[in-house]
Amino acid sequence: MEDEEGSEYGKPDFVLLDQVTMEDFMRNLQLRFEKGRIYTYIGEVLVSVNPYQELPLYGPEAIARYQGRELYERPPHLYAVANAAYKAMKHRSRDTCIVISGESGAGKTEASKHIMQYIAAVTNPSQRAEVERVKDVLLKSTCVLEAFGNARTNRNHNSSRFGKYMDINFDFKGDPIGGHIHSYLLEKSRVLKQHVGERNFHAFYQLLRGSEDKQLHELHLDRNPAVYNFTRQGAGLNMTVHSALDSDERSHQAVIEAMRVIGFSPEEVESVYRILATILHLGNIEFVETEEDGPQKEGLAVAEEALVDHVAELTATPRDLVLRSLLARTVASGGRELIEKGHTAAEASYARDACAKAVYQRLFEWVVNRINSVMEPRDRDPRRDGKDTVIGVLDIYGFEVFPVNSFEQFCINYCNEKLQQLFIRLILKQEQEEYEREGITWQTVEYFNNAIIVDLVERPHRGILAVLDEACSSAGTITDRIFLQTLDTHHRHHLHYTSRQLCPTDKTMEFGRDFRIKHYAGDVTRYSVEGFIDKNRDFLFQDFKRLLYNSTDPTLRAMWPDGQQDITEVTKRPLTAGTLFKNSMVALVENLASKEPFYVRCIKPNEDKVAGKLDENHCRHQVAYLGLLENVRVRRAGFASRQPYSRFLLRYKMTCEYTWPNHLLGSDKAAVSALLEQHGLQGDVAFGHSKLFIRSPRTLVTLEQSRARLIPIIVLLLQKAWRGTLARWRCRRLRAVYTIMRWFRRHKVRAHLAELQRRFQAARQPPLYGRDLVWPLPPAVLQPFQDTCQALFSRWRARQLVKNIPPSDMAQIKAKVAAMATLQGLRQDWGCRRAWARDYLSSATDNPTASGLFAQRLKTLRDKDGFGAVLFSSHVRKVNRFRKIRNRALLLTDRHLYKLDPDRQYRVMRAVPLEAVTGLSVTSGGDQLVVLHARGQDDLVVCLHRSRPPLDNRVGELVGVLAAYCQGEGRALEVRVSDCIPLSQRGARRLVSVEPRPEQPEPDFRCARGTFTLLWPSR
Repeated sequence: MEDEEGSEYGKPDFVLLDQVTMEDFMRNLQLRFEKGRIYTYIGEVLVSVNPYQELPLYGPEAIARYQGRELYERPPHLYAVANAAYKAMKHRSRDTCIVISGESGAGKTEASKHIMQYIAAVTNPSQRAEVERVKDVLLKSTCVLEAFGNARTNRNHNSSRFGKYMDINFDFKGDPIGGHIHSYLLEKSRVLKQHVGERNFHAFYQLLRGSEDKQLHELHLDRNPAVYNFTRQGAGLNMTVHSALDSDERSHQAVIEAMRVIGFSPEEVESVYRILATILHLGNIEFVETEEDGPQKEGLAVAEEALVDHVAELTATPRDLVLRSLLARTVASGGRELIEKGHTAAEASYARDACAKAVYQRLFEWVVNRINSVMEPRDRDPRRDGKDTVIGVLDIYGFEVFPVNSFEQFCINYCNEKLQQLFIRLILKQEQEEYEREGITWQTVEYFNNAIIVDLVERPHRGILAVLDEACSSAGTITDRIFLQTLDTHHRHHLHYTSRQLCPTDKTMEFGRDFRIKHYAGDVTRYSVEGFIDKNRDFLFQDFKRLLYNSTDPTLRAMWPDGQQDITEVTKRPLTAGTLFKNSMVALVENLASKEPFYVRCIKPNEDKVAGKLDENHCRHQVAYLGLLENVRVRRAGFASRQPYSRFLLRYKMTCEYTWPNHLLGSDKAAVSALLEQHGLQGDVAFGHSKLFIRSPRTLVTLEQSRARLIPIIVLLLQKAWRGTLARWRCRRLRAVYTIMRWFRRHKVRAHLAELQRRFQAARQPPLYGRDLVWPLPPAVLQPFQDTCQALFSRWRARQLVKNIPPSDMAQIKAKVAAMATLQGLRQDWGCRRAWARDYLSSATDNPTASGLFAQRLKTLRDKDGFGAVLFSSHVRKVNRFRKIRNRALLLTDRHLYKLDPDRQYRVMRAVPLEAVTGLSVTSGGDQLVVLHARGQDDLVVCLHRSRPPLDNRVGELVGVLAAYCQGEGRALEVRVSDCIPLSQRGARRLVSVEPRPEQPEPDFRCARGTFTLLWPSR
């Protein structure tokens, strides 16, 4: 068992208690409950306390922790018991069963669900479709059976009102292939009446609250349960203490989905809910006496005949037959003559209630049989497929002790007496077989044998059930009081039976009504015999059976096969309810005795159903009637613990120098003997053939304490060794990785360089010099290297191209490079492909009429200003701040920017030092708009024009030569590309833009308030 089960959590196994007393038992139970440990072992028996809250103990991770483990390798858990049963079934081919018992509200149903979930999770790893279908049916069947067999009681909000035993069939691979469900003693009297604070079966409320309005209308039902006599008591109560999550509405949808998955047809589901509606309508039928001379000659009538119409419609039977069955019954005389005998109001009410109970019982049995028909193993041949093994899960009611106990509690407690008898017998049998197998002398164990109580109930002729059957079959009027007197006569000297007649001083019982049985779990006072005979007889008039058998609804008809008998046919008297239950219990016990049993004993911690509270007195009572102390004593008789030698050594070998880390002795048995001798414990044990038997729990405590002291040291040693091993493994792996990486990089580098050499062999061939070559994709490690190579190749190629350019063209090339870098692709057309002449005003081509005048003016300016070279000159169209538009000439030298008047012999209108020019702005289109910005000067807005050819693109040339000059001077030139250019003139902010006009003959400006627009003749 894991170390997390330390001493602060108490003993994980009650067998290890120092003293077997109720006080010690309860102290350990309470300590573990407070620490959140709701499971504890008694040997291989699991004790479970209902926590009344969700705990993080379940789910796939928990299942994985317990799967394939031994029972004691992990802390106590339901999964451990389910795993042990599954392993015994799969590995040893043994039929096993898990018996879950406890009082209502102790968590039996939840325990069975977790067991089913575990089995479903660990089976069918290959996902076979048929196995998955069977698993779905097994899991979904619980939802359906809870709806029809569970109800809210004062003890439990989801109490099973029937006993259930489910056999799950497995193939040789351990996968579920089918199953079968047996139900026991459905509490059908709940259909008619419930105690205060309790409800009828869940199915009624789910139908009323979860159905759609259309369906309720078809069933003639009202959504309010308070409208119906059978559901009025629980109308204001919910299914569970939780909110809408488990509400009747949600549960109704879940049940319908579960029935669909199982295989119920839509017609069958409709029939089921019609039958439920029929029962509700039956409960509202009332009878009234009528006068003899009235229209009803029978002297009895139905108060609200519309209900009869509803019942007839829902059961698919004739209305007149329904009415006749409610108001009278047909009997056959000795001469086989049929006589119709009318009911009194009391008799009719009795018949109505008997019919309602019988219909619900038949419905429940049909649902169980329908599920069984789906779960039956299909196409199984033992000669071909091998023998099937079985795991049985028994979810049965525990002892019930109420202030007043009736026939149902009598049967339930008889069932527990039978199971307790089997439990003790099997436990002792297992103990004795293990002792004989291991060669240990068997010691007689003193225990209470409850066979005397079982015999009191089921003994032929004189047992309580036999006397009850005799009272039911006797002619004449036999009352419950006469039945009690007969019991007193037969059992007046029985040690476990008494009544007020036999013990007049016991005033806890009433004369003529109560008797007491001293069960193994304690006295059950006030078994009230009232109703014993009626409930045992369980009589239903043949008229109802024939009526429902003749229904046109095939589902309802199938529930009443006995209705086909002719009324005059003489048949054997049907078995009573008590006899049927006794026979089913005998069959159940025989079935369980043939299997290897595992037990789960469930305890309800308090009556308030609240988390974190354990009522000691209430739990003491359950511990007593579950026989848990008796179980501990049987288990501890002689030896409190037994373990295989190998497992014992695996756990305690570190406490002995001769066995750690591995022993060199002849056998595990010799090693265990040496270990115990070193601790001085050899006198408290016995050595079997394969197991060590330990008498006192103190021996285990001593070994555990010694182990607990050494574990931290061993853990540190193992951690140190393991960490060192991991570090060495990691170091070796890293070395190998680095070696592989190094050689791989070398290979990739060589391959890449060889590919580069192959591709660039022809790179020296003019005129392209490798421009069309594609660089190969480099490995990541060579990406920086390739980037550098590409840069070097680009410079080399540029050098090869530049070498062939004449020196006279170098200035033009530099200007074009400067323009390209400055415009950055923002202007697509900038005149890159044409030759740049720069000084267009001196050209006879561009300025044929005034080139001479310009040359004279240029000579005058050179003499005056001393500039060295003309950078650019052209005719322009300008607009100023006064909105005056004139033709001018633009001259750019290495000293000044000149604005000239071509109409006045190129007289200088304005001269701006070139160092004052800070930038210029152009547009992204093909127009020739330029805005020059100068420090301390108005921005100059011009459009280059009067070019040859017309509208020649020279903006890029102006930008290039100015940018190249500024770069040579080492200063920055700001160039902006925008289709809406801002400018400043005498502090006034304006905007200039371009408007393309196909009809415009020459470029010109249009002025508006605050804006200039260049009208550009688009071609």
